[in-house]
Amino acid sequence: MCTGKCARCVGLSLITLSLVCIVANALLLVPNGQTSWTNTNQLSLQVWLMGGFISGGLMVLCPGIAAVRAGGKGCCGAGCCGNRCRMLRSVFSSAFGVLGAIYCLSVSGAGLRNGPKCLMNGKWDYHFEDTAGAYLLNGTVWDRCQEPPRVVAWNVTLFSLLVAASCLEIVLCGIQLVNATIGVFCGDCRKKQDATH
Repeated sequence: MCTGKCARCVGLSLITLSLVCIVANALLLVPNGQTSWTNTNQLSLQVWLMGGFISGGLMVLCPGIAAVRAGGKGCCGAGCCGNRCRMLRSVFSSAFGVLGAIYCLSVSGAGLRNGPKCLMNGKWDYHFEDTAGAYLLNGTVWDRCQEPPRVVAWNVTLFSLLVAASCLEIVLCGIQLVNATIGVFCGDCRKKQDATH
């Protein structure tokens, strides 16, 4: 596979993953789909850090778009720099995307480890923080949170989705980083293939 086709494939995957992160973070803001809990005192810090929206979403959406553009025809066609200018832009965008995905992974991992902020025995707090993530394996303690209802399952599902998506984003941004670097130095093989047909 030539660098242009690889860039397009990776770019489309990154765009999809970034949209998944944005939606997952938006859903974390409304536990169980109810806006009545959207208050700074009732949602965990990791939700407000917007790891899925800003870093796993917007900071990865840019490299995804840059990779798709790098996979298109060059700004000067087959002459001049070919597609190397877009590939160079994709190198820098992919490095930016790796940083965003790492931030998303860190925030989401902390969200899973600490657990949600919920009401238990009349007090809003991180009641699972001292378990060091052991609450994840014991579903019977999840019902101890009185409000928001089923918030533990909600947070575990969405933060797990963010962890998985950000891991894939790191891998794909790394692949595009290498692919675009090869594209900058070696060019796009499609020029040679198109010229022979």
